Amino acid sequence: MQERGAQSPLAAPRPRWLLVGAVAGIVLIADQATKALALATLDDGNTVELVGSLRFRLVFNRGAAFGLGSRFAPLIALLGVVVVAVLARAGGTLRRPWARISLGLVLGGAVGNLADRLLRSDGGALSGAVVDFIDLQWWPVFNLADTAITVGAVLLAFTAGDDPGPASQASGGDERPDERFDRR
Repeated sequence: MQERGAQSPLAAPRPRWLLVGAVAGIVLIADQATKALALATLDDGNTVELVGSLRFRLVFNRGAAFGLGSRFAPLIALLGVVVVAVLARAGGTLRRPWARISLGLVLGGAVGNLADRLLRSDGGALSGAVVDFIDLQWWPVFNLADTAITVGAVLLAFTAGDDPGPASQASGGDERPDERFDRR
């Protein structure tokens, strides 16, 4: 009979980055799909009015957040590459599922916007524009990747500080089942 929380010798440990990667992949696919749809339907200057102040309007953003720093687009993209690398490395150190989900949101959004800079480049490496299309009319135009980054960063601020960090080698690389919902 096994102790509660002990892993079966036959059970392979799940890598902690698997959840981070799955969430990031879902965000990346959804982001690129919505951007492709925006490019296909809004490219001729159309604006789609939805509800209240919400509308879809195509904007190409060469700068950082809110279009700031457009002269430094390659530098901003290079910084994005560094952020993605740091976040990917951090994914393996987080033990709590919500912290990993949060990191996956940020990572997926960062890769989505970085992909735009790579795929839509017309004047050199990493100088492409990010496709933005969600327009509230009282806030800068943004996209699904920006939303994932923002939601993920807020969740990460609330969850990562409570995360115990790297698991011991004896635990097989993942938290015990009874630690998953421990809210210490």
